Amino acid sequence: QCQLSGLWRNEQDSLMEISAVRDDGAFQGKYLTRVTLAGGCARASPLKGAQQQPSEGGWPTFAFTVRWDKFSNATTAFAGQCFVDAGGKEMLTTMWLLREAVGSLKEDWKATR
Repeated sequence: QCQLSGLWRNEQDSLMEISAVRDDGAFQGKYLTRVTLAGGCARASPLKGAQQQPSEGGWPTFAFTVRWDKFSNATTAFAGQCFVDAGGKEMLTTMWLLREAVGSLKEDWKATR
C-alpha cells in the first residue's frame, strides 16, 4: 500500500510535505519549490488535495493544487498516482498545469503551461 502522507522530493529538488490523509481522502500540506517563474529563492506554498481510495490491490490516484503564495500570481494543479516499486520504495508520478495571471483576455493563450 502506498502512503501519500509524508515528505516527498522531486527531480528538481523541490519538497512537498503532505499531512495525514483523512478518511474522506482530503489532505493538505506545503510545497517548497526550487523552481520559480521569477528565478528567486525557494518558498513554501500551501497545497490542498484529495486522494481516491483504490480498490483492493490498486494504487491510489490523487490530485492537488498549489497556490504559489507571496512570490507568484499563479496556481498549479497536479494529478497523479502513487506506486511502490519492487524494492519497496514509494513513488509519485504526476502531470501538472500551471496557470499564470495575465492582463487581458487577449493574452489568455499564453497563461497556461
